[in-house]
Amino acid sequence: MGAYVSIRGWLECDETQLVAIHKIISSHGDNHYSNGWGSPRQHVNWTHYLFYGADIRESALDWFIEQITEIARIPASDDDGDLVRGLFLARHEVDGTTEWQVRDGQIFASPADTRHQYLDG
Repeated sequence: MGAYVSIRGWLECDETQLVAIHKIISSHGDNHYSNGWGSPRQHVNWTHYLFYGADIRESALDWFIEQITEIARIPASDDDGDLVRGLFLARHEVDGTTEWQVRDGQIFASPADTRHQYLDG
């Protein structure tokens, strides 16, 4: 049957980058796990946020990582040079929890801090 991975986290970006992110998500749409993406009902102030939360099969993990890898590579859209950034926690049923930092155009993966163990209950 396969193991599951509980993914939860968010991305921060500007309006132009948000349009690019939606295109990437649409290009990976699967009518199932892609439904884990969500955003606020109404935008507030200047930073746009996009959230993901779903329990996915381990076999779909590459599908998700491909998306956030593409998203991390979206260039800055104005003179301030801000790239997309974000944070995800992925709890694997067998392998434990990993933290994915989206920053500097890349994804940095490391074992999650023990402070987040309360989320594994």
